[in-house]
Amino acid sequence: MFIGTGVDITEVRRIRQAVERWGDDFLRRVFTKDELINAKNKTSLYQHLAGRFAAKEAVFKAAGDSGISWQDIQINNDQQGKPLCVFRNGKGRNMDVHISIS
Repeated sequence: MFIGTGVDITEVRRIRQAVERWGDDFLRRVFTKDELINAKNKTSLYQHLAGRFAAKEAVFKAAGDSGISWQDIQINNDQQGKPLCVFRNGKGRNMDVHISIS
């Protein structure tokens, strides 16, 4: 089922500032445990987190008022590095999401 298109641009600086200001509270609210584990292995931590944040924001915009939370969306990569949206907690069952992160 096609629901909508979502686009988001996030400045890396804003994510860094949010982490510096709110620390783990911000990180745990926005990102899943697996996303944070994966991010810690990246050389450009804030750039990686900003990309994940923007992808999640775009999903929210496309889904509209669907009751999906930050923790219901997990952004992964397949074996070729293509970003994938995985819905958790039984959410998004009828959604097919295609993601591009720049």
